[in-house]
Amino acid sequence: MANDQDENAVFLALADPTRRAVIRALGPGPASVGELAQPFAMTLPSFMKHIHALEDSGLIRTSKSGRVRTCTLDRDRLAVVGHWLDEQRRVWEDRTDRLDSLMADPEENR
Repeated sequence: MANDQDENAVFLALADPTRRAVIRALGPGPASVGELAQPFAMTLPSFMKHIHALEDSGLIRTSKSGRVRTCTLDRDRLAVVGHWLDEQRRVWEDRTDRLDSLMADPEENR
C-alpha cells in the first residue's frame, strides 16, 4: 500500500501533459529518450527535465547503453494511481448507495 508521499509524488509527476504523454508512449514497451522526445516541440534538455521528474517519482526507469538512454515504465509504481482510483470509487459508490436507499423509501428513513 502506498503512503501519501508516494501518491503525491506520482500524481505530481502525472500533473503535466507532456509527462502523461510519455507514460502513454511507454505503455507498449521501452523506448529511447530520442523516440519519446520526437513528438514534442522542445529542446532535448527541456524534455530531459520531464524524464527526470518521471524517474524521480519512480514511474520510469532509465538505462544507458552507449549514447542511447532507454526508458521503461514501472507498472507497479503506476498501480498507485489505480489503487487510489479504486479507493475513491468505493467511497463514492457507498455514498450513492446510501442516497439510493434514502430516496427509495423516504417514509422509512424519517
